[in-house]
Amino acid sequence: MTLTGLAINVLLSALKLAAGIVGNSQAVVADAVHSLTDTVTDVAVLVGVRFWSRPPDECHPHGHRRIEFLVTIFIGLLLAAVGLGLVYNALDTLHEPHRNPPGPIAFFAAILSIFTKELLYRWTISVGLEIRSTALIANAWHHRSDALSSVPAALAVAGAALLPGLAILDHLGAIVVSIFILQTAWKIVRPSLEQLIDRGAPEEIRRGIEQLARATPGVQEVHAIRTRHIGSGIEVDLHVLVDPELTVEEGHEISEEVKRRLIDYVSDVVDVVVHLEPYRGGRDRGL
Repeated sequence: MTLTGLAINVLLSALKLAAGIVGNSQAVVADAVHSLTDTVTDVAVLVGVRFWSRPPDECHPHGHRRIEFLVTIFIGLLLAAVGLGLVYNALDTLHEPHRNPPGPIAFFAAILSIFTKELLYRWTISVGLEIRSTALIANAWHHRSDALSSVPAALAVAGAALLPGLAILDHLGAIVVSIFILQTAWKIVRPSLEQLIDRGAPEEIRRGIEQLARATPGVQEVHAIRTRHIGSGIEVDLHVLVDPELTVEEGHEISEEVKRRLIDYVSDVVDVVVHLEPYRGGRDRGL
């Protein structure tokens, strides 16, 4: 899938760049540069997946999944840098009017980009959600941002071509494209930054974990539930209180059943650490 996206991005970028230059449109040239960054992100995903898909080892007992967050943040920061660069260029040349209005070839290139990138977004996001890959989902949103950024580019080219006296619209279109890029960059970077600093799972998932653990036969009480993201999965750490008269083996079986239930029935849970404690009636409640 990523190889297909890579090939499409290269062809589309070359087409829009040529059309923007020949058609005398800064907005379409900016849009072509945006598409070109998709090529870099596709390569980042292709290279990164070789690392974050590795199994746990002695030095990395939790696996290598956080590399996926780093790749995702790289994609977002790259987008932000491109967006800021395009804003600067558009503002810097705002006072320079077009000698000739943008040509129709620039408009048609932008329209082709809208339909192509939207189809690529829908395909990539469906696979990313299915395999729960944050990097692939980030790449999908990059495709969507490219499709959306082509809309103001197409409108700016059409407006500047129909109203030659308002050629400034092409510059403004490039600025609007850049704003789309910066918004998408923030949407991509923020979740991964939160997960890198060990933000817990959403409240509804934590409630589900507690309810399922409490419902496990032999469990008297549950407390000190902690969660964190490991790549696209969730690691759970919780304390389970059981009858103090149970044998070690019986307590172990209860903890294993809690772990099995959470992994089997709670979405995205990939590992569970259960701490056993003796239950002493009301004195343990509220811990």
